[in-house]
Amino acid sequence: MLTVVLSFVIVVLDQVTKHAIRSSFSLGESKAVIASLFDLTYVRNTGAVWGSLQHQNEWLAVVSIMVLVLMALFYHYLAGGRMIFSAALGCITGGITGNLIDRIKLGWVTDFLDFYWNASHWPTFNIADSAICIGVGLYLLASLLPLGSFSYHSREPTPP
Repeated sequence: MLTVVLSFVIVVLDQVTKHAIRSSFSLGESKAVIASLFDLTYVRNTGAVWGSLQHQNEWLAVVSIMVLVLMALFYHYLAGGRMIFSAALGCITGGITGNLIDRIKLGWVTDFLDFYWNASHWPTFNIADSAICIGVGLYLLASLLPLGSFSYHSREPTPP
């Protein structure tokens, strides 16, 4: 249930923020939020992370659907009854779904979070991208933790 709720919240936040940017900004328009560090900039991305695979929108949509189907099929194995894995999977599925909605509805993904320092820019991204990165990082971190950590089910301590 945690996975579904978290995924839903991420999709809603992602779509609401993207709609607000598309409604308030012209393509390429930028507004400073924190001078010399962070702007809101409306960009259309037809590729994947860091601008890779540009103009591969249809292929990326198919891959996204396949990943979501595989995650659903193997959910119990991937989550393993651990809350932290369920949260990570909720972030990942919410992010994939948010970007997939854009790919299907618009033919591109709306990006708008633009961080930079002097002339060095981090690639512009969105809430869905952030959720995917957080989910993957959380899943990898949880994989390094002892098996009983953050479990849904309490365990009796094993005698020495």
